[in-house]
Amino acid sequence: MKHNNSSKSNEYIKFLKKEKRKKFIVVCLQILLLVGIIAIWEILAKTGSIDIFITSCPSRILETIIDLAKDGNLWLHISTTLYEAIIGFAIATILGSIIAIILWLNTTLRKVLDPFLVVINSLPKIALGPLIIIWVGIGTTSIVVMDVLIMIIITTLTMLSAFVNCDNNKIMLLKSFGANKYQTLTKLIIPNSICEFIGVLKVNVGLTWVGTIMGEYLNSRAGLGYLIVYGSQIFNLDLVMASTVILCILAGIMYFCVAWFEKIIKKKYSA
Repeated sequence: MKHNNSSKSNEYIKFLKKEKRKKFIVVCLQILLLVGIIAIWEILAKTGSIDIFITSCPSRILETIIDLAKDGNLWLHISTTLYEAIIGFAIATILGSIIAIILWLNTTLRKVLDPFLVVINSLPKIALGPLIIIWVGIGTTSIVVMDVLIMIIITTLTMLSAFVNCDNNKIMLLKSFGANKYQTLTKLIIPNSICEFIGVLKVNVGLTWVGTIMGEYLNSRAGLGYLIVYGSQIFNLDLVMASTVILCILAGIMYFCVAWFEKIIKKKYSA
């Protein structure tokens, strides 16, 4: 028995090492791919194979970012957009999940609102931009509202689907032990929907930047969306590309934060 246990533990250690090696290789390939794209882009720009007025190039983008930092404007625009994105992300995710819980608890209300949620989700949110400005005014509030509108319905529908599709046999088992709806929700439905919730967070990481930049396109005096619009108006493509690169970096950081949160949640529920 001891020999079997030791052999199993050795196999598990080998398996973990193999998985770590695979992850390391994937990360190295990702870095090489990114470096390769940047290098090819720069070489094509330096040799004149592409028009840098239209496409810019990594070196000019870096110079633009450094100039913005020296002027003191870079941190203002980054902090403005980051604040709007995080606030919209948090409100939409929390509020959408709460609405999904309410609809799961009330079957009649769910059936009444289901077609309306689908129709509202299909609406192009940018079309509501002028109305949002009229309703809440110009500034951060209208940008956050635009951000929330883009995410909240998809969050609600995804979480509601996860709640409704929970194994009915498990629900009946809890009911047979005398569990009420609140106990069923907290002990089964929510824990069973953790994977879907993590998926919603990952989707919302992308959508929150879409909503924020769309909001800044409509009305803003600061932010990365404002820089993109301003750069387009004066045909400064270096500024546009620099702002886009910063957006990609911020979105990447936000995604890794969600991935870190996912690891914590998985450890908690696997323990």
